[in-house]
Amino acid sequence: MTFTFRPGPATRPRPTRATARTRRTALAVVMTATLLDLVDLTVVTVALPTIRTGLGVPYGTLPWIAGGYALAFAVVLVPGARLGGVHGRRRVFLLGVGAFTVASAAGGLAPDAGTLVAARVAQGAAAALMVPQVPHLIDALSPAAGRRRATAVFGTVIGLGALAGPVVGALLLESDLFGLGWRALFLADVPVGVACLLLGRRCVVERRDPLAGAPDWPGTAVAAAGVLLILYPLGRGPGAGWPVWVPLSIAAGAGLVALFVRRERARSRSGAGSLVVPSLFAVRGYAVGIGIELVHGVLGGLYLLAWCFHLQVGLGWSPLRTALCMLLFGAAVAVAAGLSCDVLFPRYGRTVLQAGALTQLTGALLYGWQTRALGTDIQVWQILPALILLGTGMGLTVAPLSTLLLTEVPPEHRHAAAGLGNTTYQLGTALGICLVPLAFLRLLDTGHPVPAAFSHTLRWLACLLLGVLALTCALPRGPGHRRAGGPLTGAAAGDTSPAR
Repeated sequence: MTFTFRPGPATRPRPTRATARTRRTALAVVMTATLLDLVDLTVVTVALPTIRTGLGVPYGTLPWIAGGYALAFAVVLVPGARLGGVHGRRRVFLLGVGAFTVASAAGGLAPDAGTLVAARVAQGAAAALMVPQVPHLIDALSPAAGRRRATAVFGTVIGLGALAGPVVGALLLESDLFGLGWRALFLADVPVGVACLLLGRRCVVERRDPLAGAPDWPGTAVAAAGVLLILYPLGRGPGAGWPVWVPLSIAAGAGLVALFVRRERARSRSGAGSLVVPSLFAVRGYAVGIGIELVHGVLGGLYLLAWCFHLQVGLGWSPLRTALCMLLFGAAVAVAAGLSCDVLFPRYGRTVLQAGALTQLTGALLYGWQTRALGTDIQVWQILPALILLGTGMGLTVAPLSTLLLTEVPPEHRHAAAGLGNTTYQLGTALGICLVPLAFLRLLDTGHPVPAAFSHTLRWLACLLLGVLALTCALPRGPGHRRAGGPLTGAAAGDTSPAR
């Protein structure tokens, strides 16, 4: 039995005003860094048509400006979390903030599309270094009495960041700050990043995890190469006429992914530590939940990018009007997510996810019918019912997944399980974005009007939602409150994906 000395009220030093102020400043710094990540993940969505015109970006490259961020974030997230445990959360957090700031400046000054894509990939990798440290730093900075409040504020920041990205991007585009146009979306991060870096060096405390294993960089490299060899030809193939290198690249990528899986199994058996815990997939609820995470990531990436083009290029809407329409969709997601997690899922279990998938499917079919029937004359009030159905269904389905994934996971594997869930969702998002040329942009290249192309994309969406519905039928029947040991919340697990 281990005893820990806890000073009583008479001996415990009372925090000074300066200490409390320093703590609040440090919390503001780490939460602002989280907000930067969430905003930058989606800020370019409304700007892609403008970027395409300004830089002359071909359709096949556009998805990589958005998807490169998500892909790099997904690949580096788990190693980044372990890097912070070994070398110090504060040190890796500040490294991530500095790299993010430099990458943002490079994106804002990019002379061509290739440089911009490289900057977005660097942004995503840097965000994957700083974001997983934030929950640990909040825990270290918050006194025990205020920890619940700090976690609640952190959850609010995540929700606001997920909704704010398109609106912030639209406002910067509409204002044309200093005549910078779309470049302001990236350059605006620079002063915020510099302020976070300077204040963070002064105020953020260090924290280490002595039990954290060293990152498996060779395994990360194999996984990243495999995923890239699969995703790149999916995005480039439609515009290039599906040359022979496309299937060869996909086959090589699949081989590297298989090699990665074999490597992880071997490392797990030897006790060397692995990026993925293979035994987690023997838990039915976890394995099916990961599949739902992946498909919903594809849904989000595919739908949001094609939808943005439909509104701006097809209907001629301004970036601000587009962003406000997206905000309505996001609000429906947020309301349904809160209701699902707090009320419905603990009582009805998998039925809530099934109802969510059916609600989304209804919204996709309704939107597709409206797009074909009304064409370019469609108005916001006419598509509002479809947006509410799509957003409500997404909130009902995705929000409980963080709990569902950890329901039957042993306590010693919960952090790894939560991190893999977030990684899977981000990989799905990158895959969905890379499918946009196949499901939407190639039709524009062949002369189809934007509404017809978007209607085609909605059919893809309907097929994916049928897949989600099939997966939910494989979930355990028990209600959501029957779980062992109380799983980690999204914040505690480092889960900051927008859909949460």
